[in-house]
Amino acid sequence: MEFSQKLYQAAKPIINDIYEDDFIQKMLLGNIQADALRHYLQADAAYLKEFTNLYALLIPKMNSMNDVKFLVEQIEFMVEGEVLAHDILAQIVGESYEEIIKTKVWPPSGDHYIKHMYFQAHSRENAIYTIAAMAPCPYIYAELAKRSQSDHKLNREKDTAKWFDFYSTEMDDIINVFESLMNKLAESMSDKELEQVKQVFLESCIHERRFFNMAMTLEQWEFGGKVND
Repeated sequence: MEFSQKLYQAAKPIINDIYEDDFIQKMLLGNIQADALRHYLQADAAYLKEFTNLYALLIPKMNSMNDVKFLVEQIEFMVEGEVLAHDILAQIVGESYEEIIKTKVWPPSGDHYIKHMYFQAHSRENAIYTIAAMAPCPYIYAELAKRSQSDHKLNREKDTAKWFDFYSTEMDDIINVFESLMNKLAESMSDKELEQVKQVFLESCIHERRFFNMAMTLEQWEFGGKVND
């Protein structure tokens, strides 16, 4: 079994939990609250900006010009390619995407996720650690979306179905490249090192779950603690 497949197998329980959590279940039914979608889009805008920067940090770690070319293309996709998915949710909210993301948010779950990825990029010379931190994002979106296509709960009369349709196909290229890179880099690593990479991958899967849940709770920093009326 290739290394990437071992990672996916280990991540299955987490992805199952994400699928059963409120965000995805309400998206399937098409009854998710506008406030949750707005908070998700605002936090995701901040996340995607940093995710794009991480692609740039990966480029110097690449040995192949083809890999560099693909990463540059992915930067362009991050800037423009997910516009359709964002617009689908913005239309449900009833505001333009540009108007929604004028309000900047940086919730704890997004903060911790981004810092997890940057730590791998800055502290590890081997690109596999950064890739392992980034790879769960497209992989989990694709897995959730593909699973939705055969789920009777997917409400085709609601616009949220289009969001699932988008991610059921649009992540395949980056997933394949991340798989190829990880499998190639894993060949020269020890079992102990590969276990560390697996840990990085699974931590990002947990961060993905917390990110979706963050939208449902409208998560914010509670610097003053919770006030009990």
